Amino acid sequence: MKIVVQTAFILLLLLFSYCVQTLEAQTKVRIYGYVIDANNRGLDLVNVAFENTPIGTSTNKNGYYELTAEIKDSLTIVYSSVGYSTIKHTIYPVQKTLNITVELTAIATEITTVEVIAQHRQLSTLETVDPLKYRLMPNTSGGIESLFITFTGVSSTNELSSQYNVRGGNFDENIVYVNGIEVYRPLLIRAGQQEGLSFINQDMVEQVSFSSGGYDAQYGDKMSSVLDIKYKTPERFESTISASLLGASAYIGSAGKRLTQMHGIRYKTSAYLLGTLDTGGEYNPSFFDYQTYLTYRFSPEWELSFLGNYAQNDYRFIPQSRETSFGTFQMGRRFIVYFSGQEKDAFRTAFGSLTLNYKPKEKLKLSLPVSVFHTNESETYDISGEYILRDRKKTVDAEPEEGVVFGTGKYHEHARNRLKGTVVSIGHAGESQVNAGHFKWGVGIQTEIFRDKINEWEWRDSVGFSTPSGRDAVRLYNNLKSKEEMKAWRIMAYFQDTYKWENASGRWSATAGLRGNYWNYNNELLLSPRASVSFVPYWEKDFAFRAAAGLYYQSPFYKELRMIETDELGNSSVRLNKDIKAQRSLHLVIGGDHYFRIYGRPFKFTTEAYLKLADRVISYTTDNVQIRYSGQNDAKAYTTGIDFKLFGELVPGIDSWINLSLMSSKEKLHNDIYTKTIFDDKGNITGTETAHLGWISRPSEQRYVFSMFIQDYFPTNPKYRVHLRVIFSDGLVHSAPDHETHLQFRSALRSRGYKRIDIGTSRVFSSGKDRLMDRPLFRHAENIWLNLEILNLFNFRNVNSYYWVSDIYNQQNAVPNYLTGILFNFRIMVDLK
Repeated sequence: MKIVVQTAFILLLLLFSYCVQTLEAQTKVRIYGYVIDANNRGLDLVNVAFENTPIGTSTNKNGYYELTAEIKDSLTIVYSSVGYSTIKHTIYPVQKTLNITVELTAIATEITTVEVIAQHRQLSTLETVDPLKYRLMPNTSGGIESLFITFTGVSSTNELSSQYNVRGGNFDENIVYVNGIEVYRPLLIRAGQQEGLSFINQDMVEQVSFSSGGYDAQYGDKMSSVLDIKYKTPERFESTISASLLGASAYIGSAGKRLTQMHGIRYKTSAYLLGTLDTGGEYNPSFFDYQTYLTYRFSPEWELSFLGNYAQNDYRFIPQSRETSFGTFQMGRRFIVYFSGQEKDAFRTAFGSLTLNYKPKEKLKLSLPVSVFHTNESETYDISGEYILRDRKKTVDAEPEEGVVFGTGKYHEHARNRLKGTVVSIGHAGESQVNAGHFKWGVGIQTEIFRDKINEWEWRDSVGFSTPSGRDAVRLYNNLKSKEEMKAWRIMAYFQDTYKWENASGRWSATAGLRGNYWNYNNELLLSPRASVSFVPYWEKDFAFRAAAGLYYQSPFYKELRMIETDELGNSSVRLNKDIKAQRSLHLVIGGDHYFRIYGRPFKFTTEAYLKLADRVISYTTDNVQIRYSGQNDAKAYTTGIDFKLFGELVPGIDSWINLSLMSSKEKLHNDIYTKTIFDDKGNITGTETAHLGWISRPSEQRYVFSMFIQDYFPTNPKYRVHLRVIFSDGLVHSAPDHETHLQFRSALRSRGYKRIDIGTSRVFSSGKDRLMDRPLFRHAENIWLNLEILNLFNFRNVNSYYWVSDIYNQQNAVPNYLTGILFNFRIMVDLK
């Protein structure tokens, strides 16, 4: 019934939009299409204009153009470009929408099609996108990261978090740069509910580059992916204000003769979203950040820039009750909990980066960056719960019936965790172009100081007995206590060269580089060679090929150092492992693109296969977004897979894509011996034997991921648009309790697949194009976007993690922690002028 109501709502919404748009002026005609060459390839920067009028435009990189005009009798469109013949086309107001694609003939031999191809072909594993095209993508996090999880090889199974997995890696294996400076996130966060705003302010972004493996030596020491964000430098006054049921933001930018500045404020509250969880209570999350980017030009050669950020993320929660139904049709269970207590968390981070840029000549750039990151985090909670686990009998025709009680119990969770960390770095970076070579280099030194105080425990009582049981004392289910301090420094350096050439077979590009890293904490020197090559053949069909290989090290950060030690009484403490080594991974990537057109619209089909072989792996388990490392190099691993992506314009002028990723990611512990119990045919224990766990699924293995992002609009009025995001992926593996002492329980459970469909419909009002914008109230507005979103359209019950409880038979029951349900969100965004 819910699906019928939701579908009917969508149809009514689209019908309303259609009726409104048909009431607009009937004299306006929209003309759109593509300008192509003799090889069916799009031509950019072609002038398209109405003859003897000031109305005109230029084609984009795909050759697409769009014009709107009022036509009473007829108009002539002129298509012109340097090096090509001019074409004129006369149109009449017979239809409100006209699709016209023209082919220009080259008349200048100096401008070859080879040059045009080179501008639009991906010549490395780094993919570049324009974030402004996707600012209305429906999402719950409010960050630009929601765009990445629809890329090939990228996945996320928690809409409450902005973190993502890339090709079998975890969150900590992704490196993020903003204007060439590495940025960090809080370390204590264990649940998506606690996570606030990510560092990246989407309003300030000019360009996004992303690589899911095989990236160049200029990018740092992480094993999975690199995200390179470039903030814009405004050329005039600009401002954007947005508000929704999940938060608000404001951005302003301006430019003077020497000084340019951007300021952004964001506020996020997920109380409305968290209200759809099984656990009811008083949610009071409040996330705020301020960000600024300033540049001052002393002269054409010298420039000083500053990037600053302050974030305050507070999470308050008073739980009241929880009711979760799970299990199969034949063996249904119902888990009911009544709570007392509360949780108070605070995560405050500050970041500042000052960079001096010097450009003594056209093809030489030098920079001196200095950055400071500081985090102050606290996690405090005292929550008690009394639960009932009972049978839930399901029938086809009637409502489920309550059955016998399988277990009752109590528990108390306590934490007083504090962490303070400071990272200071100073370095030098440069790039120079000499003939066909493009050189990049850099060197830096970084200091790291962390102070960590942990005091957390959990007590459980199951069916009247404290677990685990003890003869002489009441033991805790788990506990962890420590007080540690770490001070260390590291030196990093890299050098790389990109060389381009062409011959009779095609156009080539090769990049080779070396990255070095020394960390005094474990006295380890790392050398990371990396190389890639790309080839664009001179074939009749349009193809591009690329391959990359490299040895990637991930030097431990603070979290990886923490090794938990447990004494004979079950008391656990943390010891920092100074003997730990950097994880190492060999990347082999090969891929290609095929460019083609369907009905004149540009498309690109990409295939990329990869193999990652890792040793000195620091094994880990996950719970929600918390990663618990073993603190030692105790495993080896491999990840292999293949990604497919169809990218193009399903409707002219706007991008859509469909992805399919297939992957296998396994690991093998060095010490994987355990005692296996042997049963006979009747289920009786007959003995034990020694067994090896062997290769098991890694915690972030998702064997398949299907995702797509589709945009559409009304042909007669593209101001009305629909945005659809779909994700279907494999579930993650989870480890049962006592997996550390009983290895057979490690990666023993795989959750159900993650399914999510978000849809949004929007209408834009533009100055000079809509009569509404002529009113005095909107005289300072350039665009107004109205966007209605339905998040988790079909109310899929996705599982984030599990809570394990014992029944009267001393069997462990995995109670799923479900994620958010269906949610309606309204968003308004105003661009000021």
